[in-house]
Amino acid sequence: MIQGRNINISRIRDDTPLVCDLSFTLNDGEKAVIIGEEGNGKSTLLRFIVDPTSIDGYVTYSGDMLLNGSKLGYLPQTLPQSDRDVLVSEYLNANGANQRKLAQLLDEVCLPADMLFQTRRMDTLSGGEKVKLQLVRVLLDEPDVLLLDEPTNDLDLGTLFWLEDFLCQCEQAVLFVSHDEMLIEKVAMMVIHLEQTPSKKECVNTVAHLPYTDYMEARRRAFDKQTQIARKEKSQFDAKMERFRQLFERVQFEQRTISRGDPSGGRLLKKKMHTIKSMGARFEKEKEKLTKLPVMEQPIFLTLPEVSIPRTKEIMRLDIDKLTVGERVLSKNIHLEVFGGEHIGIIGDNGVGKTTLLRRVDEELKKLNRLSHFYMPQDYMEKLPSDMTAVDFLAPNADKAAVTQARTTLGSVKFMREEMTCPVSRLSGGQRAKLLFLKFALERYSVLVLDEPTRNLSPLSNPVIRNILEDYDGAIISVSHDRKYLAQVCDKLFRLTKDGLEQQ
Repeated sequence: MIQGRNINISRIRDDTPLVCDLSFTLNDGEKAVIIGEEGNGKSTLLRFIVDPTSIDGYVTYSGDMLLNGSKLGYLPQTLPQSDRDVLVSEYLNANGANQRKLAQLLDEVCLPADMLFQTRRMDTLSGGEKVKLQLVRVLLDEPDVLLLDEPTNDLDLGTLFWLEDFLCQCEQAVLFVSHDEMLIEKVAMMVIHLEQTPSKKECVNTVAHLPYTDYMEARRRAFDKQTQIARKEKSQFDAKMERFRQLFERVQFEQRTISRGDPSGGRLLKKKMHTIKSMGARFEKEKEKLTKLPVMEQPIFLTLPEVSIPRTKEIMRLDIDKLTVGERVLSKNIHLEVFGGEHIGIIGDNGVGKTTLLRRVDEELKKLNRLSHFYMPQDYMEKLPSDMTAVDFLAPNADKAAVTQARTTLGSVKFMREEMTCPVSRLSGGQRAKLLFLKFALERYSVLVLDEPTRNLSPLSNPVIRNILEDYDGAIISVSHDRKYLAQVCDKLFRLTKDGLEQQ
């Protein structure tokens, strides 16, 4: 069991409160998820629990974490820099690891046993392979509590199903951050929700011992009920105040028009006005006690421009005899045809070459130069110069109208003024993802090539992104393991194997 008591966390650079007086208890075996919009402090809270000193210089913090003797196992979002040049065999065998346990865990996460002897560097592995190996290392230490930051990033569907089953059945307590709504729905029985007011000057933290779907429904019902009560009370109060205003104005009028020859009547009106003013003071106090209209953090707002492409128009025909990385053959005999308006999803095991295939698609579209296209890579910084601001990225010519439009559009996805003008290297992964979405929302592209487009967006933003991509009239060629995205957005699904593309 671990306990958080009166935790407060504020970002230093803009004095934004992320966590306010948060207290929670995670009991043995409980599974809890931290949710919130991008930039609301989910990963920061997780790191605070693991080691508060790891966030020194970025935030200020107070409060206590009581571990009660529990051993923590932490899986960060990305492989630490210090491990990237390490050989796979050295990474796995660090600290004299138990070989039998290692082999068992490798099998459970669908990695070959020869990983124990591989001399490849960790940074040469696919994203999914890195996540699996980090998870193996965490589980080797047999922790009591698992703290997982986006554990599903880059996992193939097979390993994702394994992870769901493992998290549901494991005896350890689990606290995790994830963008995968289906994982959250199946695993989480407790929700820690980090919200911010529209001005980002205040934050609201909610701890609910409910499954995710029940929490979201209860939250919606409570919001609707409070809204109804607040509006009814305000309507009744406004009617009362209107009657008060009419009474006040009538007595005020009588005071102005009463004859000086009627001192007795004047005294009565003065006494009556005193009573009315006392009544007004009571109404002001009553107003403070009215039920307030609830403030709920609103989802992002985003639309894509209309694109008109005939369904019969061939966008691209791609034939690849061998898909390679260096001298390594990933797949062969790949054939892909894309027509106007098709939304194609590509799935496959980790390391089979899905990202490499998308890069080839991007290169082919550049060579054809038939239609404008936008490529969204897994590593957003391939598209985002680290020293450029969000406004500069969206309005590179610094045209006044374009800058105004860029700021307005950034506001629609909840960028604050400071976030619009700071280097993109300081933005969170989710904010960088939103920035790329805004790029093709402001410009008219006929084809979108998207590598894991929902991987860094919160479960609160993802429904919005799915809806706009589902309605997009242009062609989409995407790699994803997000099951809700694949079901809603993609009308054609392929699996990439070592023998090519297989339509599902």
